Amino acid sequence: MVEKKDFVEIEYTGKVKDLDIVFDTTDEKKAKESDVYDKNASYGQIIVCIGQNQVIKGLDKALEGKQTGKNYTVLVEPEDGFGKKDAKLIDLIATNKFIKQNIQPMPGLQVNMDGRIGTIKTVSGGRTLVDFNHPLAGKQLEYEFKINRIVEDDKEKIRSIIDMSLNLKETEVEVKDKKAEIKMKIKQDLPDPVKQVIKDKIKELVPSVEQVNFIKKQDDKQKEKQQENKK
Repeated sequence: MVEKKDFVEIEYTGKVKDLDIVFDTTDEKKAKESDVYDKNASYGQIIVCIGQNQVIKGLDKALEGKQTGKNYTVLVEPEDGFGKKDAKLIDLIATNKFIKQNIQPMPGLQVNMDGRIGTIKTVSGGRTLVDFNHPLAGKQLEYEFKINRIVEDDKEKIRSIIDMSLNLKETEVEVKDKKAEIKMKIKQDLPDPVKQVIKDKIKELVPSVEQVNFIKKQDDKQKEKQQENKK
């Protein structure tokens, strides 16, 4: 059975229980069939560390104590999902405010008001009711999941931490003599506080690593430019 702080490779599908509607899945085919496919998303099994809230809280809690290779289903209550509905996040806004932004308010429309994402519920006279709660707040969720394997390789563990922390896929990791070297293909270097947080997390979750170094990986255009300058 898997335990807290184990790294595991999982696959899952999340549904809104009462409506039986898929809202999240690691299965590309199922995402397309359920009309939740995102061309910018990556599909397939993912590696997470149990107890680190790298997936929704209810699923994270359900992973602990399970066995690899078995299919499970767990019911997730709102407090372990996207939270309960908060009446304070439902606002009446003057309809003119939308009109000035060239927005024709109508029920069901998702809007961005002063940096807050909300869904219009009703439009009545000169006032528009907007719900800024998460669309799945207050909903019971159902997750079907499977733990494929326990991850033992330190490189895979570190790559998963980088992926979950920064959403960076093209990361090269080398581990030798208790040192980890991380090469990331990014336009700008990471701020030192961000690096430190990730370093601390790696040392906590991968105890065999005592030192972490970040290296900014050059893309092909940068390499070509440097080579031209040398000529």
